[in-house]
Amino acid sequence: MIKKLLLGFIALVVVFLLFAATRPADFRVERSATLSASPAALFAQVNDHHKFTVWNPFMKIDPHVKNTYSGPDSGVGSVCSWDGNSDIGAGSSTIIESKPGELVRCKMDWKRPMEGTSTVEFTFKPVGDKTLVTWAMYGRNSFLGKVVSVFMDCDKMVGPQFEKGLIDLGAVAAASAPPLK
Repeated sequence: MIKKLLLGFIALVVVFLLFAATRPADFRVERSATLSASPAALFAQVNDHHKFTVWNPFMKIDPHVKNTYSGPDSGVGSVCSWDGNSDIGAGSSTIIESKPGELVRCKMDWKRPMEGTSTVEFTFKPVGDKTLVTWAMYGRNSFLGKVVSVFMDCDKMVGPQFEKGLIDLGAVAAASAPPLK
């Protein structure tokens, strides 16, 4: 009887692992918002990690997170590393591409709670006197990432945070922009 139960359990584990292996390797989470600020004002908030932490919704999850900065103050090579509670973990963000008023692309290296690398990018497109901002994160899941994706939907976890962040980005950028003449 015990032997049959054990074999049944092992069969279930094997079926689960086979199912996890069929999960998509690529992932992408993306949100967009049309904000009442210029591409230049929005770009300035994203291209500088010191400013980014002001409106970044993930930093609000842990008010005691420790951020350290290295490299230039802004643009390519600028790095922000964080170490926080279990909800935001630890990792670093390095700006790898920066096109004024158009794009900021970062390499995200996650150390905790799960190791991994992804790309985060912000794009800015003028729409009349407003700007369409898209915040996207994408990458490839390791096998462990595929297993976790069976239980956790990255889009449902991260997407709402992106939405909050875009609202806050718009407010901060509009407040810091010089008045129009």
